[in-house]
Amino acid sequence: MIEKLRNCFDEMVVYKDLKKSNFFSALSLPSFMRDWLLKKFEDENGHFDSDELARFVRTYLPRKDDWTAIKNRVIIENERVKFLAKISVDIDIKTGEVSFALPDFGLSSKDTIIEDIVWHSCKEDLVRGRETWGMVEIGYRPPDNYDLEFSRNKAKGANRGKIKLTAFKSFCPYTIDIEYYKDARWEFSTSEWLDVLLGAVDYNESGYLGDEEKKLTMLTRLLPFVEKRLNLIELAPKGTGKSYLFGRVSRFGWLSSGGVMSRAKMFYDLNKRKEGLISGNDFITLDEIQTISFTDVDEMRAALKGYLESGIFTVGNYEGTADAGVILCGNIKKETMDADGYSNMFEELPAVFHESALIERFHGFIKGWNIPRMNDDLKISGWALNSEYFCSIMHELREDMSYRAIVDELIEVPEAADTRDTEAVKRIATAYLKLLFPNARELGDITAREFKRYCLDRARKMRDTIKYQLGVLDEEYRGKDIPAFSVRLDQDMQDG
Repeated sequence: MIEKLRNCFDEMVVYKDLKKSNFFSALSLPSFMRDWLLKKFEDENGHFDSDELARFVRTYLPRKDDWTAIKNRVIIENERVKFLAKISVDIDIKTGEVSFALPDFGLSSKDTIIEDIVWHSCKEDLVRGRETWGMVEIGYRPPDNYDLEFSRNKAKGANRGKIKLTAFKSFCPYTIDIEYYKDARWEFSTSEWLDVLLGAVDYNESGYLGDEEKKLTMLTRLLPFVEKRLNLIELAPKGTGKSYLFGRVSRFGWLSSGGVMSRAKMFYDLNKRKEGLISGNDFITLDEIQTISFTDVDEMRAALKGYLESGIFTVGNYEGTADAGVILCGNIKKETMDADGYSNMFEELPAVFHESALIERFHGFIKGWNIPRMNDDLKISGWALNSEYFCSIMHELREDMSYRAIVDELIEVPEAADTRDTEAVKRIATAYLKLLFPNARELGDITAREFKRYCLDRARKMRDTIKYQLGVLDEEYRGKDIPAFSVRLDQDMQDG
């Protein structure tokens, strides 16, 4: 299978050795950054010079503590400094001036400028998303270099020096070819593809001892990577890798662990007139949910209910839309886990989630107790898909509506089915289809048996747990099962 993987994906495959090597864990790099470095420094046999790579990291991956030294080099020493960073741009509507921010270093757009000649050379990369990873080069434009019009302007801050962007190169050195990825899936059996996906997110398939259910439960965590506004709840024992997968693998998501969460931080800050986390990410994971507190429970609950239902949030007079999924992650007691979803699993969650109307808006539940506790045998040690490439593919597939069209054709919805149940099951099934069968461009590309086993049945079970918990929370939902969804057999569809 490894030879097939390398032949199909060529340069998008890297050798990852997380089981034996502590080199990258010592650097504390996210997976997408680690794999980018591996791709840059590895030879065809997966070997790299650790000293050379370490020098590159020291030179081009500064820590937050290095920012003062960088400012000294740029502003005082008048140097141009190049390093890898996450950048966002802002275009002033009134003046037409373009500025940028480096959020990881606390540099805001009010202290920066992108001059016209630089903007025209790199704008295609910078406007692709709210934030972009890449190699930035910065310099300094002192106050004296402002043209006369700015110098005569006595408005506050008009004659200030600014850090300027002098060059930018996208972090992603290749073009994402979605159609090639879809076609490559034909070369693998479903069993092999599960192993390809596990390797892409740093897990070793042999550590699961051939247990398909455990593999699939693990991969269920990837559904929000590939489907817009998919809202999930996962409760799992400690040490099953929730924080790692949601927080360290993809550059398109955000993990918030414990602490305080406000409506301003998550949705929109009225004072700063700035959209929150929900607008700049593919998914927001509230990890260690039992330890998260909310500044105003009623305010947050109302905002969440509106957003989870429609993707629209309203704060004051501001109305915004977003596509991020919301995932709640928490730990679970053994006695609750042993009940396999048939006890009150949400009693320890913050008060904001003790309302059935809010819980109903979460599409599905991940039974994290089916995922083994992290151990060395589960860490990837071998050739696998580049995590940065894989997560970029997942990000692009979010825009592909063709999979939902297939799901709408395949799922038979019974009469008088609850609308939220129908949407939840279809949305989860669509995510599974994208993840496990990206080659499915039309009905005949997947058999009814495969769709039922890997997409519909799993989506029903995930929704069924939410439905049962609603009955525990609220008598109104007690005894109400989800509709009996089935696969519609079409004469043009092969049933394997």
